[in-house]
Amino acid sequence: MNKTKGNFLSNKWKRILFVVLAFLLLYLVCYILDPYSPYWKDYFERDTGSKLREWATSLIFCFLVSEISIFIGIRLNRYISWTERPAARLAVEAGLNLIAIFTIIIIIHLVYVYIYNDYADASVIPTNISIEETRGILQWITVSIIIAVMIMGVNIGNYLLMNWKNAAIRAAEYNQVAMEAELQSLKLQIDPHFVFNNLSVLSELILENQQLGFEYAENFSKIYRYMLVNSKKDIIPLEDELKFLHSYMFLITHRFGEGVHFEINVNHEDQSLHMPPLTLQLLVENVLKHNKTNKKDPLTVRIYTNGQNQLIVENALLPIEKPLDSSGIGIRNIIRRYSLLCNKQPQIIKDEHTFKVILPLIK
Repeated sequence: MNKTKGNFLSNKWKRILFVVLAFLLLYLVCYILDPYSPYWKDYFERDTGSKLREWATSLIFCFLVSEISIFIGIRLNRYISWTERPAARLAVEAGLNLIAIFTIIIIIHLVYVYIYNDYADASVIPTNISIEETRGILQWITVSIIIAVMIMGVNIGNYLLMNWKNAAIRAAEYNQVAMEAELQSLKLQIDPHFVFNNLSVLSELILENQQLGFEYAENFSKIYRYMLVNSKKDIIPLEDELKFLHSYMFLITHRFGEGVHFEINVNHEDQSLHMPPLTLQLLVENVLKHNKTNKKDPLTVRIYTNGQNQLIVENALLPIEKPLDSSGIGIRNIIRRYSLLCNKQPQIIKDEHTFKVILPLIK
């Protein structure tokens, strides 16, 4: 949780309540540590002004310890995650809290002594600290550590709880999106036009060229097998998606002939990166759905990487005369799946001549 908005202690009134509880805890722990101290014997007999000064100092102390501990926790959430590096996070947060606590105690002690013990000359700093003062400082340190540990506990508990809630929400959302992607895949599998067109091409190829017909049937079966095996996966290697695309391109090339031209230029090192399954099939299907294909002016589809962990699917715009109604489910599904898998989103760029989709590749 990198944003403070979801932090339990980001609420102003909860923080005030926490300071009050820390103030009460300060005196409670001090009493438990040394209930027979002379400090407590005449505590209620002391003059009101003295007690008010002490309470003000204690409140300021508790406020500073609480706020600094909360600040440290919130800032560290941005740089060191509890889930990824718990040991380092604990060590850094504990170390910073201890440094802050000792600094606050020293400053408050010096200011208190200077103001209330008539040390008018700032160069005069007491060097002889009594046993009672030493015990008081140790009690303050102990209570400060307890307060800091409490705040760390609240931050950790809140962080893990929010992470658990967010993970549950994201899992539910992704399941829904994955089901939509699977549904799209199933629709393509049972689409009578898709099946009929491919079987028609297959029957013609068998009559004309049995070897080519066999290759067509083999690629046709690879497409179905790939969809059945991978449609439920979150991500797959780009290499596998490209192998599937080659089978899909084989069918397209023999269905549309020279009306479609594919250009693929993907760096070998990028093929180990990942992407949601069936992404390329959905994009190519979208291209064929909204553009003309003819031999004189073939539809060009370019698929390439740019060296920035991105895969680009780009096509020339050859809009059909009577545009089909588009639900946008394919593109929308891809965008939603990316939003749940990583922090990067696909980019869609369209001008007068080209339509381009830039897909982030996931490590």
